[in-house]
Parts: sequence; structure tokens; C-alpha cells
Amino acid sequence: MIKRDLRESIRKAVGVDLPPATLQRRVQGGSEADLHLEHPANPEHGDYSSNVALTLKGAVAEEIVKHFPKNDYLEKVEVAPPGFINFYLKTKVFTDELEKILKEKDHYGSSKIGEGKTVIVDYSSPNIAKPFGIGHLRSTIIGQTLYNLYKTIGYKVIGDNHIGDWGTQFGKLIYAIKTWGDEKAISKDPIKKLNELYVRFHREAEEDISLEEEGRRWFKKLEDGDKEARRIWQKCVDWSSAEFDRIYNLLGIKIDLALGESFYEPMLKDVIQEAVDKGVAVESEGALIIKFPNDKLPPVIIRKSDGATTYMTRDLATIKYRREKFRPFRIIYETGVDHTLHFRQLFWAAERLGWGNRADYVHVGHGMMRLKTGRMKTRAGDTILLEEVLNEAVRRAATEAIGIGAVKYNDLKQHPTTNIVFDWDTVLNLRGDSGPYLQYAYTRARSIIRKADFDSSEVTSLEYDFSGCVEELDLAKLLSRFPEVVVAAAESYAPSIVCSYLFDLAQCFNLFYEKVPVLPTENEVVKVGRLALTAVTAQVLKNGLSLLGISAPEKM
Repeated sequence: MIKRDLRESIRKAVGVDLPPATLQRRVQGGSEADLHLEHPANPEHGDYSSNVALTLKGAVAEEIVKHFPKNDYLEKVEVAPPGFINFYLKTKVFTDELEKILKEKDHYGSSKIGEGKTVIVDYSSPNIAKPFGIGHLRSTIIGQTLYNLYKTIGYKVIGDNHIGDWGTQFGKLIYAIKTWGDEKAISKDPIKKLNELYVRFHREAEEDISLEEEGRRWFKKLEDGDKEARRIWQKCVDWSSAEFDRIYNLLGIKIDLALGESFYEPMLKDVIQEAVDKGVAVESEGALIIKFPNDKLPPVIIRKSDGATTYMTRDLATIKYRREKFRPFRIIYETGVDHTLHFRQLFWAAERLGWGNRADYVHVGHGMMRLKTGRMKTRAGDTILLEEVLNEAVRRAATEAIGIGAVKYNDLKQHPTTNIVFDWDTVLNLRGDSGPYLQYAYTRARSIIRKADFDSSEVTSLEYDFSGCVEELDLAKLLSRFPEVVVAAAESYAPSIVCSYLFDLAQCFNLFYEKVPVLPTENEVVKVGRLALTAVTAQVLKNGLSLLGISAPEKM
């Protein structure tokens, strides 16, 4: 990628091992530098601009330019006040990139940056015996997109659906089933019936607090391997798995592993013993806890006073298992932002146990979703069912590809931490920043190609000079940036970066289509050049939508 080459050239010119744009590290004199290499908003300021001379003490922009290595892709390098360095690329760079897109097709945007490294993405993670709510949508599709991004840039990626199938709540559910349930009746509509039983338990417990102890007792029996407890629990798992698979199929989601919390149950004693042996866990009022240096974080319990384990214990066992089996470079967790404290404690506890550094673990927390009128609620007053939203989207859009894609894009275009206001008019808008708008731009480009009976695979080289038309050159430049967008989105854990780029690309293409005649032109070189530009636009839109898990329909 040109951006990476430019960074390397700047490092050589400065003579200092400068950090990439997404990282910061100490450099000369104990100061910090961040090598920003950006696309100027005003094209008159070049194709790239760097602030390196402003961030490094003693660095002078003119001197950096003077010592800049010679290359065959730069037209010129200029200094702009108060010390920015602007880089202007030769038009051939963009022509070569268009040829590369024509050649690589669906693989364009991929790289080998992460070759030899493994990344685990922990996402979706629904709880068994509970309906798949709209809140699960965010973790599921953000996590899947992060998975796609890291795979595209060369990492070996493992997606893990960490199912919530263990804990005191299942003791409560088992008690409710034993006391008020009918397994035959439950099997006819399991998720609804199980949820009703769970709600009833809490309602009854408000009147009779002894039920809480019953719930804890049944979970302890479950942990101890009681046959009846295990039998009922397994029924709940099987019923729920069928429900999850149905929703995942509707969303087009396929996760590599589905290891529930229960999978790690046999490993918990070893984790607790290791924490004790290393002096990380200490006893407190009959429980085992992990405290943090200078009490910077609240302590966590890894074994309760009654001997039962906790969510933290199981998460630590999960890390230990993943490290031993997969040797990951990084583990990424995508859950709600309300779990931020838990993951800070988890990562620090893992570091204290000697399981890598806290930086080896990343929590991507997502915000809440609500309607324009307030919180999303069902007729029962609980979180709205995801399936209801998806079915309504398909009904309004008239096709599954458009409806499901619209819901996904509406979520992914926001930064993960943003709280989302769900508005059907925005979700399905054909003119604004929406999934259907991007899909329509793709179908328009493909329609042009079909009308021209143009076969892009027959184009081995482009002879047309795009520099004579601003709309053509702007589009060619934007297309060439796709690989760096993929890298930026992965490194920032932000699918929204891809969405913003695709929206800009669709707008740029629509302007090109309105201003530049594609089919009517009689000059064959011009015609092939413009049709190739149209074909690669469709290709990049398709590749970008694919990263987001959104299909690119040939017709709308």
C-alpha cells in the first residue's frame, strides 16, 4: 500500500523509528510522536499530508523533504505552513490500482499484515433460555465484521460464541421448571415458556426470599453433577441452541465455535489453584478474591463462600484455555459497554496471573439501542425480539437482502460505543447514508456494465488518462484507498470506518455517473476507461458490503 510506503520513507527521512498512526511510543527526548498521514480535505493540498515535522522536536519540514527517498510514485512533495508535508501522487498510481482491482476482484483489499498471528473474536454470546433480543444484534454483527476485517488483512481468526449457559440463574430456572413447569408444554414453545418461568421465579422471590437460596442450591447441585439438574439443564441448552441457529441463519451469521461457559467448568479448580499458588487470590470472609494494586479497581470474587464459582472464574478459565490451545496474538471481546469494568478487571487479573499483558486483550463495548419514542419494548414490556425487527425490515423492504442489510448497516455505520436511535425512515432510506443506498449504487453500476455488454476480465491494462476529468480522478483516488480503509477499521475496531468510506464512494460514483457520459462516448479508449472505472466501483462496493455481512444484489 502506498500509505505504508510513505510512512517508511518518512521514517528514513527523519532518521527516527517513528510509530504507526494508530500507536504511540516514546521517541527522542522522552516526548511522544504520532505520525499522522491523512488525506487532506482540500485536494489542492495533495493526496496525503503529514504532521511529522510538528510532532518531533528538532525536526524541520524542509529538511525532511530534502532527505526524502526517491521513488517512482510521487509527483512532488511540498511544505505547507506551519510545517505540514504534502505528498502528490502520480496519476499512474491510481491507474495501476484500478488494474489491480480488475485483477484481484473479490480479493481486493486483502493483505498479509497479520500473517502468522491468531486473533480470537468473542462475540454474540446470548444466554440460553432467553429470547434473542435486539441487544444481541449489536454484538453479533459488530463481532462478525471485526472477524471479517482481521481475516481480510491476513490474520488467522477464530470466532467464538461464548454462550451463557452456566451460573446461579440456571439454578433458579431449574427450580422454576421443577416447581411450576411442564416439560412437554415447554418443548412446544421453549424460549417463551422458559422466559416466563424465569420471570415468575423473580416475581415469586419478591414475596418469598427463601427462593433465592433455592436457586443457589440447585446451581450448586448442577455444579456438583446432580443427574436431575444436569438433565433439565441440557434440555434448556438444546432448546435454546435450535433458536439461536434459526436467528443466525436469518442474519447470515456463522461462528466457528460455540463453547458455553459450562465447557470450562472442569477447568475451574485448576484456575483457582493457580491463582492461590501465585499469591494472586486471597481469602476474604470465606471467599477467594483477587485484589488489584493500590485498589485501582474493585476486587473480584473467583470462589464464593459456599464454594460456587463466578462469571469471573469462568472467564479466566476461558482465557487460560484459549492461550494454551490457540496461542492468540490478541483476544477481542465484543459486548455491551456496561461490561467495561468487568473486562478491565478480567484483563488485569490475567496479567497478574502471568497470562500475557493487558494489551493482549481488547474489549469493544457497544452502546444501547432505542426507538425514537424511547426504549425498545415488546407488548410484554421487555426488550423487543430481534426476530420481530428483522421480519419487519424484510416486510418493509419487500426483499430479505435489502431488509436485513438495512438493519445491519444502520447499526454498523455508528461507532460501536454510540447509542443508536432506531428509525425505520432512516434505516430504509434510498437517498441517505443507508444500506439500501449503497446496494442501489452497486446495482446501478452493474446495470451500466450489463447494458454495455462489458467484460472487465478482458481488460489487462488501462490506456485512458483519468487526470483530465475531476470526477473520474476523484473516483479513481477514492477507490485506491480501500485497502488502507480495511486496515484502519480493523486496527481501530470500528466497522463504521468501512461504512463511511462506502457512503463516500457511492456518492462519488453517483456524481461521476451524473457528470460523465459512460455509454454514449464513441472513443473506444475513453469508453473502456470509464466502463472499467464503473466496474471497479461495483467491485469495491461489493467487497466492502461483504465485510459488513451485507449482500450486493444485482437488481433492486
